[in-house]
Amino acid sequence: MILSPASFTSFTSWPSGLAVLAYVVASAWPAPPSGEDKNQARPVWAALCLGWLAQALAIVLDTVAFDGPTLHARFGFAPALSVTTWLVLAVYAIENRRLGLPSVRRALALLAALTVILAWLFPGQAHPQNVPPLAPLHWLTGFASYGLIGAALLHAALLRHAEKQLRAKPVSGQIPRQNLAGQALGMPLLRLESLTLRFVGAGFVMLSLTLLLGALFATPWRWDHKTIFSVLSWLVFAVLLIGRARFGWRGRQAVRWLVAGSALLLLAYVGSRFVLEVLLHRSTT
Repeated sequence: MILSPASFTSFTSWPSGLAVLAYVVASAWPAPPSGEDKNQARPVWAALCLGWLAQALAIVLDTVAFDGPTLHARFGFAPALSVTTWLVLAVYAIENRRLGLPSVRRALALLAALTVILAWLFPGQAHPQNVPPLAPLHWLTGFASYGLIGAALLHAALLRHAEKQLRAKPVSGQIPRQNLAGQALGMPLLRLESLTLRFVGAGFVMLSLTLLLGALFATPWRWDHKTIFSVLSWLVFAVLLIGRARFGWRGRQAVRWLVAGSALLLLAYVGSRFVLEVLLHRSTT
């Protein structure tokens, strides 16, 4: 049975409300005219940290079901999205000194708030207790692959932003174009591009482990929509990494392959579970 959202008065739902409120504040907080000044940005980061911690608690309470005599795992497409945005926000916070753009902060905060709401509305399906021993590790590597690929997409978006700045026509009195990207992102373009591909590589490793573990405990192996899209995304990321290593793919070409692989990966679990849970109202084991 697909579980319905709980009342906001229950103890498992207040972290979701707190996270949404904190993220909305962080998104709506006006940026100083000169950019992210440290003193003026402290309330923003306090709100982001509060939202991030509350979202972490909401993820735990939403994925560990308390609605029966014993604890059991519960998961679905919306909690997967929530975990992904939570991990991407963690990467953004770590790299804030270089990537602390107000527009990025607003977009991530709003996206995180949206996924928290979705996770509350669609908490997913309770999984049986007699799951294979490797199932939790399979889920963990799957979460990591989504988060790492999401971080790669974040860096790719920042890379495209920097490239547009470099191509923009300079206005009288402004800094020359060759310095715009460095001032906007705090790092050279090549460094940002290298970070993007590193996240892709790490996500590819986690996705490979996810598929391997899934093949080990899946009995019998089924070529369903989730498996097909996962394998297709693995192939796209493999081609991207090979193209980067052998042929020096970079810039728009690399970003296109990254977006294509990310779209397939999104369709693999999130897409298939969305169809089953929301459109078809079906449960799976």
